[in-house]
Amino acid sequence: MSTIHLIGGEKGGVGKSVVARLLAQYMIDSDIPFVGFDTDRSHGALLRFYTDYASPTVIDDYQSLDAIIETAVENPGTRILVDLAAQTHFPLARWIDESGVLELAEEMGVNLCYWNVMDSGKDSVELLAKLLDQFGSKLNYVLVQNQLRDDDFSILEHSGVKDRALDLNAKVITLKKLHAPVMTKIDGNSSSFWAAQNKDGENANALGLLERQRVKMWLRHAYNELKSVGI
Repeated sequence: MSTIHLIGGEKGGVGKSVVARLLAQYMIDSDIPFVGFDTDRSHGALLRFYTDYASPTVIDDYQSLDAIIETAVENPGTRILVDLAAQTHFPLARWIDESGVLELAEEMGVNLCYWNVMDSGKDSVELLAKLLDQFGSKLNYVLVQNQLRDDDFSILEHSGVKDRALDLNAKVITLKKLHAPVMTKIDGNSSSFWAAQNKDGENANALGLLERQRVKMWLRHAYNELKSVGI
């Protein structure tokens, strides 16, 4: 059975692309076969950091989106990783609704999992509520509490929205913040997370010994979180 992992959250700047890159690296390191689709036309992270595994997808082109389902059906057991750019929920939801994607996926034995990446703000909670209103139990959910800005998710905890998601069997993981200068170096070098852990003597802006160690510690925690939900 194939699984389509939709990495979304609608709000810009919450770390969707980092989560997509993290999932890609986890699958590579775990020998899990996957195919990536990147919907960000301007600076797609999967296309930039994991070029050999990803292809561009036009979010408002049904034929382009159809390739996601067709790839899942044609490759049983393969994970399909879709990095959703901000402000793409409406065209994606329209395609799902008008194309009968959920019904076809069930018929063909394809799982759909929506990774809702969130920061600690109220906007993320409200967007999650809208997602649950629209799809309810029709999707599987993973709530990614990204400590991008801080680690206080009390707004989500007290909103009742998290409880709604848990009632729908949603899973919850926490993604710790990686030291900002380290992430800046990784992005500046266009490095995969694998490359960031390994010494690069030819790069003048390579990560230092302790910076590489911080990446390893961050990935270790992140991988444990991913293992807790299953991929």
